[in-house]
Order: sequence, then structure tokens, then C-alpha cells
Amino acid sequence: MTPTLNASQHVAPAAPASRAAVRRWLAGGIAAGPVFLAAGVAQGVARDGFDFSRNALSQLALGEAGWVQTVNFLLTGTLLLMGAVGLRRVLGGTPGGTWGPVLIGTFGASFWAAAVFPADAGAGFPAGARDATVMSGHGAVHMAAGMAGYLALCAALVVLAGSLARRGHHGWAVASRLVPVAVLAGFAASAASVLAFTAGAGLGLVWLTVVTTRLASDPVDH
Repeated sequence: MTPTLNASQHVAPAAPASRAAVRRWLAGGIAAGPVFLAAGVAQGVARDGFDFSRNALSQLALGEAGWVQTVNFLLTGTLLLMGAVGLRRVLGGTPGGTWGPVLIGTFGASFWAAAVFPADAGAGFPAGARDATVMSGHGAVHMAAGMAGYLALCAALVVLAGSLARRGHHGWAVASRLVPVAVLAGFAASAASVLAFTAGAGLGLVWLTVVTTRLASDPVDH
């Protein structure tokens, strides 16, 4: 597959071994969102003092059991980078194949940054911890990484909407342009509702899984 491929040209089907390798990369991107959300919800239910209406999933990285969420961040970032590689191979030299994977890779790297720079304690979690009155340096980096990562994800979904449209999936393309609006609305409402923030972030992850699955099932440009 040449990097100068035009969208109007056909891509020769990959050999079986190559297709299998691409599926393995794509499996990472498909699994990333469900893995992160399932692990986060399970921890939130199990850990004392955590309240989904008051606490963000990022705070699960705090306290004695915080290492579980730290591993969750690292694993999710790795899975997202795998998905980016898979999409690059599926989409080839098309516009979506260039910028979509780069933006998803940036999103994955933001999870690694979130693991290294934890959020601040607050809103009663961890149980018994004092609320931070001033944002710490690591808390500020954590927040900045999260915002940068989700902006990259929103941009990636818009870029991948073009890939969906070129393959004839016009309804999917429209949805992929609307989902970032809902994600950003959830972030904008975060000051008033942590649940809105969590819902927006979760929606972005779930829709990335959906889009990756759709593109993985239809790897040849029309």
C-alpha cells in the first residue's frame, strides 16, 4: 500500500497473515474504552468513600489501592496506541489514515501522562484525605493532559467521520461529528456536575470503540 494512494483508488486486499496482524492491532483500540470504563466502575463500587456523583474516575489512582487505576491508565494508553497503529494500516495514505491515528495516539499518550501525574484528592476521596485547597503541580498536569487528550479524541472522531463517509457509512459519519459536541458539553458542565463530565468522557471512549469496530470490519476503501 503506497503512502500516495488517492481516495478514489482501490486498495488490494492484504494477505491473510497481514490481515490477522492488523486485527490484533485494532483489537487494542476496540478494547481500550470498555477496559478503562469497566475497571473504573468496578473500583468505584468497591472502594470506600468513592461517590460517582462527586468524584472523577481519575481520583481512583489515589490511596492504597490507587495502583490499580494507575495500571488501568497505562494499559488503556497502550491499547489506544495499538488501535492507532491498526487504523493507520487499515486506512493507508488517506487523510483519515494520516491524522486519525496521530490524534488517537495523542489521546493514548494522555493516559500515560495521567498515570504519572495523579489527580488531587477532593470531595471526600480518598476517605479521610483532606481536600486540596490549591491545585498541585501534578494535579495541574493531570488536568491539562486530560483536556489535551480529549480534544485530540474529538478531532480524531471528526477526521474519522470523513473516512466513514468515503466508505459509504454516511449515518455513522454524521454521528461521529456529533459525538464530540456531546463530549465537550459534558466537559463544559463539569463544574456543576461530575457525572456530566464522566458521561462525556465515557461517551468519547465508547464511540471510539464503535468507530474502530466499524472501520475494522470494512478495511478496503471503495
